[in-house]
Amino acid sequence: MGFKWPLINDNITQGDREILADFCLNGERFTNGPKVKEFERVWSEWLGVKHSVMVNSGASANFISIAMVKELKGEGEVIVPPIGWVSDVSSVAQLGMTPVFVDVSLNDFNITAENIKNAITSKTKAIVLVHTLGFPAINKEIIELAKKHDLILIEDCCEAHGATYGGQRVGSFGDISLFSFYFGHHITTIEGGTVCVNDDKLYDLAKLFRSHGMTREASQELQREYELMCPDLNPLFTFAVAGFNMRSTELNAVLGIEQMKRLDYNIKCRQDNLDTWLSNLNPSIFITGFSVQGNSNFALPLIMQGATRDKLKDVCAILEEEGVEYRLGTAGGGNQARQPYLKKFPHRISGTLAQANYIHDNALYVGNHPELTKEQIINLCNKLNNVQ
Repeated sequence: MGFKWPLINDNITQGDREILADFCLNGERFTNGPKVKEFERVWSEWLGVKHSVMVNSGASANFISIAMVKELKGEGEVIVPPIGWVSDVSSVAQLGMTPVFVDVSLNDFNITAENIKNAITSKTKAIVLVHTLGFPAINKEIIELAKKHDLILIEDCCEAHGATYGGQRVGSFGDISLFSFYFGHHITTIEGGTVCVNDDKLYDLAKLFRSHGMTREASQELQREYELMCPDLNPLFTFAVAGFNMRSTELNAVLGIEQMKRLDYNIKCRQDNLDTWLSNLNPSIFITGFSVQGNSNFALPLIMQGATRDKLKDVCAILEEEGVEYRLGTAGGGNQARQPYLKKFPHRISGTLAQANYIHDNALYVGNHPELTKEQIINLCNKLNNVQ
């Protein structure tokens, strides 16, 4: 089915295609190489971090970050959000750690410092903080909690490119941050992502886990260390960790470098669209009081007010009549703690997930992309406001 208003528009331009075609015709190397390194440098400079490691997806970035936690801290618990993407949780479970769910706020879909604090035990190793739908989740209290309890703070910014807290871009606060460049995000490399760090040791670990654990991917210092430790091994094939093959290609990097030129414009368009959306929805029908400061909106959220929650079906009917694509439950389909895969893995819920369940049952989102017009958004809001 075609949609008049899809979740995402084709954000690969004719210029992008020509750049890719030229590289295909004239490039000398297509696997992870100099273009990947160039994109990593450009991305690090834009974000404000020391190091970026380009990988083949945001989900791969999730898995690498948890592998790094396990390597540094051993097995244990990782605090995760119930509203986010499946790989925020499945990476924890699959790698032998225990996901611990804490509830979110209706103001921004994000887990709160108070709920994180109540979930911390002697087994806790890390916090996965997702900036859900582009609403920044970071604050001083969460940063201090992580430091106080010696926890690795992971920022998942896969939906939040360019979101800020105190004027500083999210992804530059935590020990590790993750981005996705999947088709339809603020910037795309079709498939792709990054692991970003400021610490040199974490940088080495991220590169090791990206490429089979091979020491030749790491710094010269680490390579020499393993040559001395393992003189019987070929230095080209010494595997320091049980790594993955999650490398990117030069093609993905070429596209990313080109798309960086319009990233800030795309972010501003998405922010403006959210402002128009929230200022034109009826607050007696829909929740509109989101914490929008510093947002870099990924999708336009729609949550029913308590008195009108039984009208969600009517909202869906209007969206379908208008040809607007939507996703029930918002990010990742709603509460991840209700998904069947978790029955196979140890996990824990700290407190209740009342807010996450409310979002799961009474919310959805529609697409947000730079091509949307103000008139288009207002017209849809007016139709949605007819729900009584």
